[in-house]
Amino acid sequence: MSYVEMPGARTPIRMWADPATVEEGALRQLRNVATLPWIKGLAVMPDVHYGKGATVGSVIAMRGAVCPAAVGVDIGCGMSAVKTSLTANDLPGDLSRLRSKIEQAIPVGRGMHDDPIEPGGFHGLATSGWDDFWGRFDSVAEAVHFRQGRATKQMGTLGSGNHFVEVCTDTTGAVWLMLHSGSRNIGKELAEHHIGVAQKLPHNQDLVDRDLAVFVADTPQMAAYRNDLFWAQEYAKYNRTLMMALLKDVVRKEFKKAKPMFEPEISCHHNYVAEERYDGMDLLVTRKGAIRAGSGDLGIIPGSMGTGSYIVKGLGNDSSFNSASHGAGRRMSRNAAKRRYTAKDLEEQTRGVECRKDSGVVDEIPGAYKSIDQVIDQQRDLVEVVAKLKQVVCVKG
Repeated sequence: MSYVEMPGARTPIRMWADPATVEEGALRQLRNVATLPWIKGLAVMPDVHYGKGATVGSVIAMRGAVCPAAVGVDIGCGMSAVKTSLTANDLPGDLSRLRSKIEQAIPVGRGMHDDPIEPGGFHGLATSGWDDFWGRFDSVAEAVHFRQGRATKQMGTLGSGNHFVEVCTDTTGAVWLMLHSGSRNIGKELAEHHIGVAQKLPHNQDLVDRDLAVFVADTPQMAAYRNDLFWAQEYAKYNRTLMMALLKDVVRKEFKKAKPMFEPEISCHHNYVAEERYDGMDLLVTRKGAIRAGSGDLGIIPGSMGTGSYIVKGLGNDSSFNSASHGAGRRMSRNAAKRRYTAKDLEEQTRGVECRKDSGVVDEIPGAYKSIDQVIDQQRDLVEVVAKLKQVVCVKG
């Protein structure tokens, strides 16, 4: 970790990446965040890159304020993973049927279920809090109330972009199930509503970057945002829980003879806000493309659709606000990837993985991402590796 001082910054930037490798746009975003009056600390993860609203791979600790654009529009986006009793030997040589069954069970892209999924229909899935959660929908911003029907049907769906469902094997041959998604369209619309509100507030008119508009403590706007933010984060967690239940159901049916069993689920947000205490201060910590890595916390750090992922355990490093990277991080934009690579390149870079290999997902090609192994090496003081996974099936939106 190195400290980077920038002109006008109210706090040095704690960086787990080589500053010389961070693009100018991301450095500019970081500098702007570090000048905010409410900032108490800024940590930068090794997967850092320029992002919409704020730098992806940053941990922003503020006192009495929160920036909705820094949290972003995919509130609560994160990962879930489950180790199964299956081994690589249980998998068929042709995995296309398994991929097809997963795609039939879990809607992708802008898709949704025909009817809302009720969690009570799944083996051992806890339903406590479900009715209370939906009962609180009336308390979120009235601007999104007309989306309730869509929100109920998108619960348990994947989305698009870098979201995925995977079947993986670890270095011992054990089969894992893994997925990546967030709060879907309802989270996006709540975020956009509150970003718009924040940008019109008088105290945000002189900011160097309008994307850094904040809500401040003890105001009705802050209270409304926190209510909706935490509801959307809960939506994202339920969304991943339901998708994992659907995925397990597919695996049970496809591997009946093996009678698969499943270990407890590992789940972590990586686009969210948490109330935490550091240096005697109660802070609002925004992890924008970062996971919590408190001592003993299990987390998931995925690579790209052809390179594999890591299950990690947090070491509880306060310097990073108990955080670690959320993935490999992009080394080029989506548009740049589309200009540089072709579907043939994608096919080559995902050899051995049952997945889409068409031009529609070229922007997710492994070559557009940083080396996940290098990213892990750069944060050995933040996490320890529990397992290394390699996908054999990858479902994209």
